[in-house]
Amino acid sequence: MAKPTIKAVLLSPKRELGAKPLLVVGPSLGTSTVLWSETAALLGDDYDVIGWDLPGHGISPAAAEGFDVADLADAVIDLVDSVSPGGMFHYAGVSLGGATGLQLGLKHADRLLSLSVQCSGPKLGTPEGWLERAETVRTLGTPVMIQGSAERWFGHGFMDRQPEISSRLLHALRDADRFSYSFCCEALARLDVRDQLGSITVPTQLIAGEEDSVAPPSLAEETAAAIRAGGSFAEAVALDGVGHLAPAEAPAAVAGLMRTFMKENGL
Repeated sequence: MAKPTIKAVLLSPKRELGAKPLLVVGPSLGTSTVLWSETAALLGDDYDVIGWDLPGHGISPAAAEGFDVADLADAVIDLVDSVSPGGMFHYAGVSLGGATGLQLGLKHADRLLSLSVQCSGPKLGTPEGWLERAETVRTLGTPVMIQGSAERWFGHGFMDRQPEISSRLLHALRDADRFSYSFCCEALARLDVRDQLGSITVPTQLIAGEEDSVAPPSLAEETAAAIRAGGSFAEAVALDGVGHLAPAEAPAAVAGLMRTFMKENGL
């Protein structure tokens, strides 16, 4: 296992970094920073928004070997240090990016102002399912996942209502490096921090989609309850008509929830 290299895209207006609070946003498996483009545009006047891509996705280089979700969290810290050495930041992530956020809360709480975990949780799916997907994609490539991902990712009717953003997200999946995607699947197979949630001290927001079969609202509620059991603040919110990619499906709602939460917890 090795800490991968990830690259970032500035999603807010170009200006000198540091003038606004820093918000770092992370992706779901198979997507890219496109996932956050509309939500970031709504938050960009108040925050410096930086989105990162998973290894072999978007602009990040392919991974040469496997890694864990905790390694992704370390890579996010390296990324932040490259633009704001030692700086504190708000973090929001979706699915695998959200699980990375939980690892940031466990390993790097001193760097976080707030944490928004979206369509995610401390354990996703089953190890067997992830390992089977890893082998399938390693053999056949990421295009084999397009149909299934389209069914899992989006709430009912979203692809018809928003064909452009849907297409851009599915193209990101098609273009992802098959080996890096498989390494991500294997990292998810090993992910299970359910027994550590009580040690998270960062104010945490859990956002779920009512139509998300991968990380349903019940998982968000359970995760929030486990964090609160340790004495820290955590809230769970569910969005109607939303599937697994909340920032793309409901950017105004997600931006509103995040803005309120970040203002209450940091800047």
